[in-house]
Amino acid sequence: MACINFPSPVFGPIHSRRLGTSLGLNLLPEGGKLCSFDCIYCECGFNKDNRENTKLPSREKVKSVLEKKLIQLTEEGVTPDVFTFAGNGEPTSHPDFEEIVGDVIELRDKYFPKAKISVLSNSTFIAKPHVFRALKRVDNNILKLDTVNEEFIKMVDRPNSSYDLKKTIENLKRFNGELIIQTIFLKGRTQGKEIDNTTEEFIVPWISALKEIQPKEVMIYTLARETPAPDLEKIPKEKMDEIGQRLKNEGFRVSVSY
Repeated sequence: MACINFPSPVFGPIHSRRLGTSLGLNLLPEGGKLCSFDCIYCECGFNKDNRENTKLPSREKVKSVLEKKLIQLTEEGVTPDVFTFAGNGEPTSHPDFEEIVGDVIELRDKYFPKAKISVLSNSTFIAKPHVFRALKRVDNNILKLDTVNEEFIKMVDRPNSSYDLKKTIENLKRFNGELIIQTIFLKGRTQGKEIDNTTEEFIVPWISALKEIQPKEVMIYTLARETPAPDLEKIPKEKMDEIGQRLKNEGFRVSVSY
């Protein structure tokens, strides 16, 4: 399996299935993944793979490199739809995440004021006050909730530190609807067990949790690239559309990616 390692601290623009023309911001080392989850479906591979002893980019470097890139895009006539914090792991783990978000907002307003700012996060650090404050400032605060089944989370998302599902849901509710929930659907086999989070056993309690959280949008997607773990399958379009329609019937705004 060929893992994708993103340049740091800026990459793209690239086309995002969910966000359009996206200029990426990678606050993690470019040498390999560094994440509080170790998802078996992650396009960046596993935390143990392709790791180099490189440091996190400094706040100063992020701002400098980003401004140079924005000047270049302006000269080329390329307009990004969105600035996206993503890359080789969990962006909110950077100790200067709040300050960097402020810098990015400043540069966005200067060069491409119509562009949105998005953060793709696995929700593991949202209880930290500085992370919560920063996420409240961005346009698209996109937070992961793949399921409310703890066994599935342990097998598929694989948190590498303590992870409390109930506390995570309570912290998601603290955003008062100013967030987007992102969920991947997949099936296959891992650790000798069958997995499939599209069944009623998974869907019904997941929708109940969404009703508690009340996000402004729910993004659902399935596998699109190679995965580090074998024996995983993407969900057919028909099934994804069926799940999306169930969400719409419950009054949610929904984005479906295949």
